[in-house]
Amino acid sequence: MTSELLEIHPLELKFTFELKKQSSCLIQLTNKTDQYVAFKVKTTSPKKYCVRPNTGIVKPKSTYDFTVTMQAQRVAPPDLICKDKFLIQSTVIPFGTAEENITSDIFSKESGKHIEEKKLKVYLSPPNSPILTAINGDLKQDIGHETSSPRDKARDGVENIPPSQKVSLILQVELSKDQVIYLGPKTYQMLGRPKPDPTHGSNNVDSVVAR
Repeated sequence: MTSELLEIHPLELKFTFELKKQSSCLIQLTNKTDQYVAFKVKTTSPKKYCVRPNTGIVKPKSTYDFTVTMQAQRVAPPDLICKDKFLIQSTVIPFGTAEENITSDIFSKESGKHIEEKKLKVYLSPPNSPILTAINGDLKQDIGHETSSPRDKARDGVENIPPSQKVSLILQVELSKDQVIYLGPKTYQMLGRPKPDPTHGSNNVDSVVAR
């Protein structure tokens, strides 16, 4: 059999990892053949994941979706590197086979039938990275919430940057002769950068990247 039975999308499972929170991803199977195809999902860590459904039948020229949920974890793996893997098995079945009749025996290679197998790796990514925001010498984490307070008002004759412009300020700061943006000493210390002398005018672009 030359053509594959099922197309799988995506070919890797990506989960947003947060301690004590579940994370799910959707896998879509596409059957471009004229046959009825049964599938079964296996994993190296069955207690860590929930697959719904883990078996099924994909009809000819149709698609089938299933969801993989990673259970809430109490400990994060080092560097968010996950070695878990998934295996999707598929095989042609007779027309009229009911899903409740899909058993492990159908995917046994001992019967001599063609069993197609595809391995999927697992990748973990952190939630939205915190944005380093410098306001009046304080290093804060801005995760999209814009609030107003007296500290957002002008101080010492220098107007603070509005919340809507904070992201662009952190990524790229333009200093002209008549503009001075004050970043507190804590900010420069954490970024590993010397605090510049505001008395010298400059047209250089200072890129500040959150590490």
